[in-house]
Amino acid sequence: MSRKTSSILVQDVPVTVMSIDQRDYISLTDMAKARTDAGRAADVIKNWLRARSTLEFLGTWEIMYNPDFKVVEFDHFKSEAGLHTFTLSAKEWIESTHAIGMYVQAGRYGGTYAHKDIAFEFGSAISPIFKLYLLKEYQRLKDEENDRLKLEWDAKRFLSKNNYLIHTDAIKNYVLPRSNHSKSTEWLVYADEADLLNVALFGCTAKEWRDANPVLAAKQNIRDFASIAQLTVLSNLETHNAEMIKQGIDKAERFDRLKQIAEYQLRVLTEAEAIQKLPKRNDNE
Repeated sequence: MSRKTSSILVQDVPVTVMSIDQRDYISLTDMAKARTDAGRAADVIKNWLRARSTLEFLGTWEIMYNPDFKVVEFDHFKSEAGLHTFTLSAKEWIESTHAIGMYVQAGRYGGTYAHKDIAFEFGSAISPIFKLYLLKEYQRLKDEENDRLKLEWDAKRFLSKNNYLIHTDAIKNYVLPRSNHSKSTEWLVYADEADLLNVALFGCTAKEWRDANPVLAAKQNIRDFASIAQLTVLSNLETHNAEMIKQGIDKAERFDRLKQIAEYQLRVLTEAEAIQKLPKRNDNE
């Protein structure tokens, strides 16, 4: 499970946003501090959970997105909502219904978190004005993250295109002189070597990808949809293949080596990314 923690400032209140497997959860505990002091944040959440309208919203969300949601337990809570004796904590809700829209975390970044859909609903209970500022700051955070990813992707794409020149130069000087292709068919050699990298990295040729994605292929190619990690590996494969071509290594052996390199480097980059997303340990815990 990959996690990434960010923070936004909503009307001078720091609010933690936890991204878990590409789903954003927002700290209700932090949000509650906009209405009361930190020590009473849990009470604000409990009072919100007591309302029938809240339970109906939570239950509907879980029915839509959670196949393991226990509807019978949900109906039991809903039938008691509104009674003076009815109380409900986030932990009780999660454990009784197997809800996934909320979770409680201990330690650093501790507190009650809810999926952004639910957190925005909680924001309405805090204050409509607070909710508007929350939406604004959350969107700003998402825009910044997208801009950052796009810049990194563009940089990797630029690097892979530069290394492509090294790759094509090796083909021009070492492969073409040994081939029987005429000037008009030399492009087949370049395409064949490009597909050697495509299959080693993506598991399919450019044509196979186009056939499987005709709409996308009208304007883009397989490499336009590569991840940042894949673009990094592609850049390295182009350099490795160019060197092996110069050494006169045959195509079959080059493919085996390239596939091994691709698998190894992707694994390393994926593991490194997962480690970076882990929440940092608090030495005081």
